[in-house]
Amino acid sequence: MELLRGLPSKSASLVVTSPPYNIGKEYEKRRGIQAYIDWQRSVITECHRALADDGSICWQVGNYVENGSILPIDILLHPVFEGLGMKMRNRIVWHFEHGLHCTKRLSGRYEVILWYTKTDDYFFNFDPIRVPQKYPGKKHFKGPKAGMHSCNPLGKNPGDVWIFPNVKSNHIEKTGHPCQFPIELVERLILSLTEAGDLVVDPFMGVGSTQAAAILNGRRTAGAETVESYFGIAEERIRQAEQGILKVRSRETPVFDPAKAGKSLTTAPWLLTV
Repeated sequence: MELLRGLPSKSASLVVTSPPYNIGKEYEKRRGIQAYIDWQRSVITECHRALADDGSICWQVGNYVENGSILPIDILLHPVFEGLGMKMRNRIVWHFEHGLHCTKRLSGRYEVILWYTKTDDYFFNFDPIRVPQKYPGKKHFKGPKAGMHSCNPLGKNPGDVWIFPNVKSNHIEKTGHPCQFPIELVERLILSLTEAGDLVVDPFMGVGSTQAAAILNGRRTAGAETVESYFGIAEERIRQAEQGILKVRSRETPVFDPAKAGKSLTTAPWLLTV
């Protein structure tokens, strides 16, 4: 809140963050659910004040879990953004393959990014985040465009389901933070929702993934963190990003490479045929 209150009104082009989920992690104080919503409202309200008229807020959240029952945090917080007059442009699903293994319900393998804009006149350019076409050689077979390519040669819109590996022990970006999000994820938001030199703010910056992504892509950035050890890691990652030596997972890296897996692959016995 100290950071946000110190920002001039309408100075940030993008606020992107992943706040605590109120599940008792080491960096948060667990609250009653209404107290949690009220606290988030106070933070989101300040973010809205600091946001430029053509800016965006991206709130990456998961589930609140209590006694084995889940409550999606995006459902809890949507009325807060709506109450500020913000409009949801996308509910982006981030899918990943690894996480805790549940025994009494299906294991959670996704989180969501709520993308809101302050006005209808917002900045958005998906050219920098286009992904390869599935059928790049496909052509129109009839009509005035017969024989011409039917897809954009620059690539296609990535859609609202994003598949990135989450940052676990073997991830090149892994630090001591238990819930670190990948630079690749926040980079896609920064590239499509801001321009070079714009200010990107993360009020819950953790170990500085947002800051690193912003620096690597020529944006200005500001962030806040209350855990001193995480702040120290963030400072070092920011320094490495400035020097161009930060280890980052390449955007061209496949999520899974069967060739590298080799003989480590296994087959479930019920899928075998005799």
